[in-house]
Amino acid sequence: VQLVESGGGLVQPGGSLRLSCAASGFTFSRFTMRWYRQAPGKERRLVAGMLLPGGRRDYVDSVKGRFIISRDNTNNTLYLQMNDLKAEDTAVYYCNAIYGSLAYWGQGTQVTVSS
Repeated sequence: VQLVESGGGLVQPGGSLRLSCAASGFTFSRFTMRWYRQAPGKERRLVAGMLLPGGRRDYVDSVKGRFIISRDNTNNTLYLQMNDLKAEDTAVYYCNAIYGSLAYWGQGTQVTVSS
């Protein structure tokens, strides 16, 4: 099982980034997929999640209207489009897959928002 995040980097406030999470080794379409983030010295927190393509999407209040989660079950990939980035969005972003008692994590990708 692998979850490999990519797309992080350094961006100025107000900028955009698109994170990707490539999944392999499990039946991607069955899993609820989520993005979490962990800022320095803080706990890992849920950012966004969705079960089915085109289905319900859930977001933490602080990113509503700025972030969009999506998934491509054909290519086993999860995305997070992040717009109007703020300094407080700086964190390591993790991809998470969950189905019943099964839970998988990626290694994370760093997002730094700074001028």
